[in-house]
Amino acid sequence: MPKATLTLLLDFDDQVQKDHSQAAAFLHRRDRKFALSCQADGRPPGPATWLAHLGGFSGKQAVGGPDMRLRVWRRVTFAFIAVGTLLGVLTMLGLLFYDGSGQINITVILGFVLLQIILAVLTSLQSLLGWRPWGQLPDVLARRFGRAEPSGAILRRLQPQLSARAAHAGGLAFGVSGLLTLLGLVVVQDLAFGWSTTLSTAPETFHRLVHTLALPWQGLWSAAVPSPELVADSRFYRIAPFYQIENTGGSTAPARWGDWWPFVAMVWLFYIILLRLVLLIVAITHLELRARRLLARHPGLTTLLYRMETPALETGNAHSDAADQPRMDTSIQTQPLPDARVAIRWAGAGDENLACSLLSGARPVVLAAGGAAALAEDHTSVEQARLSLGTGGPETVLILTRAWEPPTGELADFLSEAFQHWPRTARIALVPIGAAAGAEPPEHQVAQWLRFIERLANNRLSVSLTPGEVT
Repeated sequence: MPKATLTLLLDFDDQVQKDHSQAAAFLHRRDRKFALSCQADGRPPGPATWLAHLGGFSGKQAVGGPDMRLRVWRRVTFAFIAVGTLLGVLTMLGLLFYDGSGQINITVILGFVLLQIILAVLTSLQSLLGWRPWGQLPDVLARRFGRAEPSGAILRRLQPQLSARAAHAGGLAFGVSGLLTLLGLVVVQDLAFGWSTTLSTAPETFHRLVHTLALPWQGLWSAAVPSPELVADSRFYRIAPFYQIENTGGSTAPARWGDWWPFVAMVWLFYIILLRLVLLIVAITHLELRARRLLARHPGLTTLLYRMETPALETGNAHSDAADQPRMDTSIQTQPLPDARVAIRWAGAGDENLACSLLSGARPVVLAAGGAAALAEDHTSVEQARLSLGTGGPETVLILTRAWEPPTGELADFLSEAFQHWPRTARIALVPIGAAAGAEPPEHQVAQWLRFIERLANNRLSVSLTPGEVT
């Protein structure tokens, strides 16, 4: 099943951010090989196929579950829907409040519907224009209810469209709950409607107004189109003994005052519910088009296409650095091996006896992840480690790695997922295992792991070495 454009954009941006830590020559060989493979298979290379070629996506999305990077906006949308539903019920109860002493003014209801139309149109305009009248409020909500994501810059550029989608979803819930409340009150109460205004408005003028509003459903429900007689018979004044009507010698028929409810229901349905539904579809379509445009103009896509189309990487430098050693300097230092009850063997590093000897406690837990393990198995290991961690204080998980193998983006994704699911007090200690049993790895191998956690910039990560006597 193809991925949504927004999710594809976030996956692509995350992968581009991770590629910044890789050498240019490696990226060129990898992507050029992918382009040649696509050419041989007769399929066009693109962001989706490129990400699939790299062996899955960023890991932020659980298997078969929602995208975790959009959890803040899902919460915002659900909050709008919940508040809109409650306000729809309360608003309709207020508009149709009837104690028998007077009629419910149709003019007030039409004025409120007009206000809702204005708000809905303004919401769509701010989305189309990319206007952010709320300032930094979404960023504050993201820091309060979510966590910093590598794709945060992309989501910030899509805030107007995401906000419009949430607002229209809440407006649609408002309209539906209001209409259901109206129908419920019609059943359980004998509502009396009428119309009145301080302005000198003749019944004929008001009838032309309501008749124009009822044009969309004239052929669907004739009872929802007020007649001139109903308009004339239901006008009331601020002081009108026995509800006498101007230029009439008798009183209006109170039984007809309830005939307005079909018109009120259809006005609410067409000008609030259907309008919000149409604008919600427009907001979703606009979000899709905006995400597609950002993906097409992503700087990383231009660089990727260049790497795929260029047969050779020309550096313009005659100096050969084959004999040069990589830089070893880093501000990060190794830390003593901490006490831990859980160890994860990454890509089969070490063995279970070695992992158990590094753990303390009566029931050590040794898990496996990475390497030949499937993505679902990595998720299972993260969940098992979470269940083994306590909640009373900070605990550390050891992740055993092969010291001579360079850190990979797959490991960075695994660490990011672990920090998302484990308690905030949990820490991770990377333990590079040397090739010789019981011997510490060489300094240049340890240095690459120190630079790795320095790039990740997470103070909950550290590098520890095994004691010399461990075998």
